Amino acid sequence: MWTKNEMPDQTGKTVLVTGANSGIGFETALAFYETGAHVVVASRDAAKVEEAIKKMKAVGGSGTLEGEILDLASLNAVNVFADAFTGKHHHLHILVNNAGVMTPPASRTEDGFERQFGVNFLGHFALTGYLYPLLKQTPGARVVTLSSGAHKLVDAIDFENLRFEKSYDANRAYAVSKLADLQFALELQRWFEKTGDPVLSTAAHPGVTQTDLSRHMSEDTLKAALAHFKHLMPAWQGALPTLFAATSPTVKGGDYYGPDGENELVGYPAPAQLSAAARNEAAAKTLWAYAQRVTGLSYPTADSSNGSDRMS
Repeated sequence: MWTKNEMPDQTGKTVLVTGANSGIGFETALAFYETGAHVVVASRDAAKVEEAIKKMKAVGGSGTLEGEILDLASLNAVNVFADAFTGKHHHLHILVNNAGVMTPPASRTEDGFERQFGVNFLGHFALTGYLYPLLKQTPGARVVTLSSGAHKLVDAIDFENLRFEKSYDANRAYAVSKLADLQFALELQRWFEKTGDPVLSTAAHPGVTQTDLSRHMSEDTLKAALAHFKHLMPAWQGALPTLFAATSPTVKGGDYYGPDGENELVGYPAPAQLSAAARNEAAAKTLWAYAQRVTGLSYPTADSSNGSDRMS
């Protein structure tokens, strides 16, 4: 029953949490603030960022807080954010790719992608890539990418329907985005190993947790989900797999954590099950190549990883 009380002291570390204004992201950022880190609270809504920081300060912590605006639905905005971040910070110890949307009405990102795929995966792929130089020069750096048990609901990513080329199924699109997140997290670890950069890529999922992520569900759907799951964990508990993946000294690159209860729905951090699709290296490489092409962002290779130039 690992809890945040077992987190190592985070004094001196810089931590960036996306979607940190509410829910799991808020609890993740709060835990790092409580344990001494300098926490960058990132979200697309300035007022919500300010309110979140106010709430965290009311709880109290030995760290420091910084609010920043980040819109993952715009690749240009991600680039601008990363430019500003690297101009202010010389290290990044922990990047938590937490922000996400779930089952919204059919909608596109600024760049024309289905919103869940664009925000949950592509925005974080770009953010991680732009911040790669900071990560690789920071001893002990980690990237934690949030996925979901829903990744098991699909067995492949349909690259012919990422811009609404076909009909829209919100639940399937969410599952696709979460499969993409897991394939990315595992391929990122393989990339770190190939380049020799001393960074760990891990993944986590929160189980069934009471957060604002379900705001797009209809009342009937939400009632049915509550009746099915019977119990939703509070956000602080749903954040524990993320915090474990980000801080435990026992974690290895490529590890995936979730709740330890039946079907990984509720409980405390433990190794989680990856679907065959998530473990498919060929599919992950296809996704990686696609993401680099559509974002225009090239991750460094083993030959270039020791250079100081920022990626474009």
